[in-house]
Amino acid sequence: MNNELLNTEIQEFITNNLNSDLTKLILKGSPFKNISIQELAEQIEAKKRSQKKLPSWFSTSNIYYPNKLNIEQTSSEITANYKSSLIEGSSLIDITGGFGVDCYSFAQNINSITHCELNTKLSQIVTHNYKQLKTTNITTFAGDGIDFLNNTTNTFDWIYADPSRRNDAKEKVFLLNDCLPNIPENLELLFKKTSNILLKVSPILDITSAINELKFVKEIHIIAIENEVKELLFILSYNYTQTINIKTINYSKKSNQLFSFNLNEDVPTTYSEPKKFIYEPNAAILKAGGFHQISSHLKIDKLQQHSHLYTSDKLIEFPGRSFEVKHCISYDKKQLKKLIPSKKANITTRNFPETVAQIRKKTGLKDGGNQYLFFTTDLNNKKIILICNKT
Repeated sequence: MNNELLNTEIQEFITNNLNSDLTKLILKGSPFKNISIQELAEQIEAKKRSQKKLPSWFSTSNIYYPNKLNIEQTSSEITANYKSSLIEGSSLIDITGGFGVDCYSFAQNINSITHCELNTKLSQIVTHNYKQLKTTNITTFAGDGIDFLNNTTNTFDWIYADPSRRNDAKEKVFLLNDCLPNIPENLELLFKKTSNILLKVSPILDITSAINELKFVKEIHIIAIENEVKELLFILSYNYTQTINIKTINYSKKSNQLFSFNLNEDVPTTYSEPKKFIYEPNAAILKAGGFHQISSHLKIDKLQQHSHLYTSDKLIEFPGRSFEVKHCISYDKKQLKKLIPSKKANITTRNFPETVAQIRKKTGLKDGGNQYLFFTTDLNNKKIILICNKT
């Protein structure tokens, strides 16, 4: 840490240049002694990235920011607060602390938090920032979280981990066994120190493979923001062998969409030709794979086994996007052009042999407008186009 960056004059400079062109700013050089222009640019860029992602940090004076990679990799306050709602107890240790956003949220519910961070400089930054945030129930440790567990006699109500998705060669990895620390390899140690583990993994990790790598999975949580999956969470409870519950949430400006179901739940699924309304599940549900449960729980029909679109005669509240069907036609380029005189449409493919780009090239349709086209396959395996308006 360069404490010179915390001087009032320099903090004002950072704030005043949040919307400046960083390239031009760097070319001018630093106006301050003992502060490089690269350090200033790093603070400006990281603080700007935090404005929406970390409003508590952004609005607090004298926050010291790490490099932009740490900001990109850290949880947002929205997802951190969600994780905090999943736990209760007196003590928690975060063995992969990072920028400390998750610990800050956990500290609102848990009396005693231990934050372990392998990067000494980042640990110093986090310690400083917790003081600015007036947080007094978090102890920071600069070192390996697994080593800390091996050397402590303490036990914890919860262990939290967000393993690095980069290996020793700084290459991106996705399987749990390739991440650092290797959670499956260290499960025996973790369960000696706690009965409850909250694990954050790559949002693109295959859920089935993760379950196979882990033990005692109790719950899986999938968090999306504005229909983009941000976090995939696993709750492990020692000796738990019952049904795994999957909970999804999609945060949007209009509402928070929730849907839960049990893994491997044997439920009836009904199928139908397209009716008056069409529904597309949000990204969290698509990631969860609860395709039959959606049909059964909400009592709506599926268009086809692999299409993952749903239909009903009456409009229902649905965790995703809802559309009113205006036309249902076969995949006919001439007929399509007649029905879309503006030559503009929003196109989605579901269980269809061509990509959106290929369809646009063939049909000449531009992106935009008020009409939504779903290129999909019906229950008779016929390629169809649903021309819709958003409800």
